[in-house]
Amino acid sequence: MSTEIYKIGESFDSSNAAAEQPKILDIVNKGNNVVLDLSGCKYVSSAGLRVLLYTYKVAVPKGLKVSLAGVSPEIKDVMEMTGFDKFFEFFATAEEATK
Repeated sequence: MSTEIYKIGESFDSSNAAAEQPKILDIVNKGNNVVLDLSGCKYVSSAGLRVLLYTYKVAVPKGLKVSLAGVSPEIKDVMEMTGFDKFFEFFATAEEATK
């Protein structure tokens, strides 16, 4: 089982979450761990959070991990307030997450 990095753009919201979801799930459905690189992401809406949670729910029964990298302090605060931090492992960089 390998790990693939998937880079999220400047925002992860209703304008792109539906299009990103199948691309992310494709990684998981191939049997790979996924690192979602949010280093360039400034905003995550509920639509983006929903994709993250759904990816987690698909990956875990397959014995796979979903990690988050480069999450800004503001986005991490939102994830902590909503309890999302309990589902994901956070890393400073995507490269660090693949080790």
